[in-house]
Amino acid sequence: MKSAVRIFPDTYVDSVVQLAATRALRQVEGVDWAAAAMATPANLETLRQEGFAEEDVPEAAANDLFLAVRAQRADVIETAMAAGEAAVFAARRPQVDPVEQPPRTLEQALARQPGSNVAVVSVPGDYAALEAHKALSAGLDVLLFSDNVPVEAEITLKERAERLGRLVMGPGAGTAMLGRTCLGFANIVRPGRIGVVAAAGTGAQEVATLLDRWGAGVSHIIGLGGRDLSEAVGGRMAKTAIRALCEDEQTDVILLVSKPPAEHTARAVLGTARGKPLIAALIGLDATFDVADNVVLTDTLEAGAVEAARAAGLDAGDLTGDLRQRVASAAARLAPQRTLIRGLFSGGTLCYESLVILSRLLGPVYSNTPLRTGWGLPEPAGSHVCLDLGEEEYTKGRPHPMIDPEARVDLLREQGKDPNVGVVLLDVVLGYGAHPDPAGELAPVCAEIGGGDGPVVVAYVLGTDQDPQGYTAQRRKLEEAGCIVANTAARASLAAAALISRNPDLIGEAR
Repeated sequence: MKSAVRIFPDTYVDSVVQLAATRALRQVEGVDWAAAAMATPANLETLRQEGFAEEDVPEAAANDLFLAVRAQRADVIETAMAAGEAAVFAARRPQVDPVEQPPRTLEQALARQPGSNVAVVSVPGDYAALEAHKALSAGLDVLLFSDNVPVEAEITLKERAERLGRLVMGPGAGTAMLGRTCLGFANIVRPGRIGVVAAAGTGAQEVATLLDRWGAGVSHIIGLGGRDLSEAVGGRMAKTAIRALCEDEQTDVILLVSKPPAEHTARAVLGTARGKPLIAALIGLDATFDVADNVVLTDTLEAGAVEAARAAGLDAGDLTGDLRQRVASAAARLAPQRTLIRGLFSGGTLCYESLVILSRLLGPVYSNTPLRTGWGLPEPAGSHVCLDLGEEEYTKGRPHPMIDPEARVDLLREQGKDPNVGVVLLDVVLGYGAHPDPAGELAPVCAEIGGGDGPVVVAYVLGTDQDPQGYTAQRRKLEEAGCIVANTAARASLAAAALISRNPDLIGEAR
């Protein structure tokens, strides 16, 4: 086995370009492993863990880019390196004026585009807070895409933003839509009168796309970052966002989406809404407390979207369709020993919602994102499993599964060979930033493992027909591959529980 690492000094590219270059490297036939990443200490350590010799792991700075390839032949490595370089530098090539160089600082960007009002910060976590402070000083709202930002830095940023009357969405906020402008991973949804405030990226995408399909539409999506409703951060941006939507003439209903917040923080945040209905979808909420008359508490994404649509004067309609009949037919052919569920998720919030639903119906479920109640902690052997494949343990040195399905394809095949697995549960997330044809990549493998006496694949497609991938077309590919495709993420989890229990009536346990 041969390996090589190529360094590009002082060449910062954001995570989307890094992932595109990684995909280009790995698509070269004969490549065993490859990655394009910034030369942070953690990423260099990943190279060592992948077996790169110490002399191949260079001394480099966090603002240097590296391409790393391992293959059997030197010519394969050279071909892959050329493909990776092309992916990186095509993305950096100016699109309008080949003479004009792209801005390298916030100040240069503002000089070129002085009417800007939002800065998207996507740099290594060690430097993210400083860049966000620069943006606040320039009078901008901030989408802080970066993660690995210390909680103390987050609190300081948000305290300052409160004083300035600005938003700091993040850290780790991957989804937002301000007006009709989509930021990060986002879907194309129809305009409407419901504003979404979310401490959960795919949670925001799920409720927004459901509302779109039901004809409700969305005015804004304001991301918060996953820690905003914690005791430490205190819901600072949630309160700011809710106040802003209460004053927004384009918004009639507010939908808050989060994993269970700290109770003290929840009370403070929910008390912020004045004069408009507030629906709080607090996934897996295990505490009840009094709320104002204009506040409705729910504990799944589906239920939150349903209540928001109802508050807007619309009906979500039949969410089940013929799902019960399809589950009954599939359950009848499942071999008796197939008693386990394997959830392989690209969306962290969808994984969490599934964990909540399955745990309530089937008992403890193993996950790499355990519930606050303690569910999700048993050992995997003999247990149901729901994995968030976007977590760091699965994305070190490889693209996020929403961008590249490769990791899930491998796991799909592996789980399909297990004679005890009865259901494989998948989410397929569409929209900006996602893979151009995720169902096209997954469907052949679903057909491969689900044929004959194999496990049943239950899938859910998160998206709209306006998304680049097309909701209907993506759903059709999975159905033609033999998958059971549900109308909401919650219904997919209910279908999985019904199949394993051989009890189709569980499909009706929603909301």
